[in-house]
Amino acid sequence: MERTWTTELAGRTGQRVRLQGWMHHLRRLSNVTFLLLRDARGIAQVVVDDPDLANALDAMARDSVLEVEGTACPEPRAPAEVELREARVTVIAAAIESPPADLYRPQLAVQLPTLLDRAPVLLRHPRRRAMFRLSAAAMAGYRSALRARGFVEIQTPKLVAFATEGGANVFPVDYMGRKAFLAQSPQFYKQTMVGVFERVFEIGPVFRAEPHDTPRHLNEYVSLDAELGFIDDHRTVMAVLREAVAGMVEAVAEEGDALRLLEVVPPTLPEAIPALHFTEAQEVAARIRGVDVGDEPDLAPADEACLGEWALREHGSDFLYVVGYPMRKRPFYTHPDLDRPGFSRSFDLLFRGLEVATGGQRLHLLSDYLDALARRGLDPEPFQGYLAAFRHGMPPHGGFGMGLARWLARLTGTANVREATLFPRDLQRLVP
Repeated sequence: MERTWTTELAGRTGQRVRLQGWMHHLRRLSNVTFLLLRDARGIAQVVVDDPDLANALDAMARDSVLEVEGTACPEPRAPAEVELREARVTVIAAAIESPPADLYRPQLAVQLPTLLDRAPVLLRHPRRRAMFRLSAAAMAGYRSALRARGFVEIQTPKLVAFATEGGANVFPVDYMGRKAFLAQSPQFYKQTMVGVFERVFEIGPVFRAEPHDTPRHLNEYVSLDAELGFIDDHRTVMAVLREAVAGMVEAVAEEGDALRLLEVVPPTLPEAIPALHFTEAQEVAARIRGVDVGDEPDLAPADEACLGEWALREHGSDFLYVVGYPMRKRPFYTHPDLDRPGFSRSFDLLFRGLEVATGGQRLHLLSDYLDALARRGLDPEPFQGYLAAFRHGMPPHGGFGMGLARWLARLTGTANVREATLFPRDLQRLVP
């Protein structure tokens, strides 16, 4: 007898079926016992009439792995309105101990440290599984949207010889007796690949050795990156990012069970995402917060939150582009705004008041790169492998990077990006 998934029971009523999964819960009543069996797709109710079997199951640790054979029968009060009767239960693997929290309850009654420390088992909770089903859907939607627009997926090295973004926020690695680093981003490689495929994207981990301890920062996270050539300016890149986000939203909207479980309503994405220049964004945020416009080259989290509320109120949009950040805040490869000295052809995408993506137009002439490195006081020698592409002709190009955990946290209303990461790495956490 082939295995049946719990979600397939509705189409198998009257038939003898075989389920496999975990003992999610055992509910004992005076005359009957109900076993709830959980597999990767859902939960099934099993009627246990045999008192000896009920006692044996009750003595077992929850989340023991079971095989259940029974007859699928209509039952309006059961999940999917079907339950198994005349059940025969076989223990595949008995759990040594029960989970540290009741996985059958609607919410996990644990604090964040416990949630993360005991992730190998607490990720089995239906709400935790739903979170990462949405994550998987978002990645699939991103991939599908870009492939439909002629992008080629690539995988770039995560061990590199020098810091991509410059600065000291890199993790050093002993690489066969030589110094190497974990990649801060695929930036140099994806730019290089514009000279090969014109349009490329990557989904992969990036590493930042930044001593942040905030709800929005991690030291390792999954980045959704893209780069494209023959652009007009940064606005071409912004239009592509909008289509990538549309693909993510569309894919997430198809995960009905996960959305219902998490009580998530997918955002409405406007045809044209509203945009503010950085200086305007500063003024709007300062006015809302009742403070003076400062001289900072970036927006504070409080500014982003105000701008998110403003975009929703004024434009009915969960999304907002902030463009033209000061050059002193952007990496050396960023293209300057030729019409506004000191500012750049770059942007951030805010989603419900949180920056989730950064991008812009890049320099594409070798002479401009040499000048930019000189202005930053950077030795061009370590960058020769990167600069080689520009010695052989590169078109105007640009791209973006989006943090998956931030996107997922904002989508689900999760306060801390650690909850939107399977096994987060931060200042303190290196296991599990």
